[in-house]
Amino acid sequence: MTLQKEIAKAMLQVGAVELNPTDLFTWASGIKSPIYCDTRLTISDPIIRKQLANGLAQNIKEFFPDTEVVAGTATAGIPHAAWVADLLELPMVYVRSKAKEHGRGNQIEGKISTGQKVVVVEDIVSTGGSSITAVEALRAAGCEVVGVVCVYTYNLPRAEQAFDDAGVKYVSLTNFDYLIEAATETGAITEENIPFLKDWHAKLKAGEL
Repeated sequence: MTLQKEIAKAMLQVGAVELNPTDLFTWASGIKSPIYCDTRLTISDPIIRKQLANGLAQNIKEFFPDTEVVAGTATAGIPHAAWVADLLELPMVYVRSKAKEHGRGNQIEGKISTGQKVVVVEDIVSTGGSSITAVEALRAAGCEVVGVVCVYTYNLPRAEQAFDDAGVKYVSLTNFDYLIEAATETGAITEENIPFLKDWHAKLKAGEL
């Protein structure tokens, strides 16, 4: 079994995937979706969270070996970033979606220095908006963002375009296709819902939703 499918099955195991074809979920981007992934549920399972941390750390070592600092996106990326930073024995910071309105007004929490090579750790990439916000904040602070790693992605062209426009590479542990495959094998998603989900995903990729 591939690591991508293992991660997908781990998400299903802890109930991090919810399907509702009739009462659609609304993403932060405003997109209506019949499927909702919540990787925050994985942090409560010691075995699965370690599996995710090891996978993310391996991707960083393979694709972004020059990383000097691990930056988590607030809030869902923070625990993953902390465990990954610990495994890699690297400094860790986290990036808010916007600067605080009190205290020091920080958007980046933790110690960061100009010129440091930073990798961003995200939980889920849908349109890529939150990841790009973190990338821009780190660049504004004088850092070199070497890449983004995440647990799961919906494989949307608009996300690919957003990362291309920002000039940053991203790598995911698993994605929509592996999730549907794993869900079908485990019975987490019924057979009659598969065509509906694939049709929704195809329309979403085509920009029709």
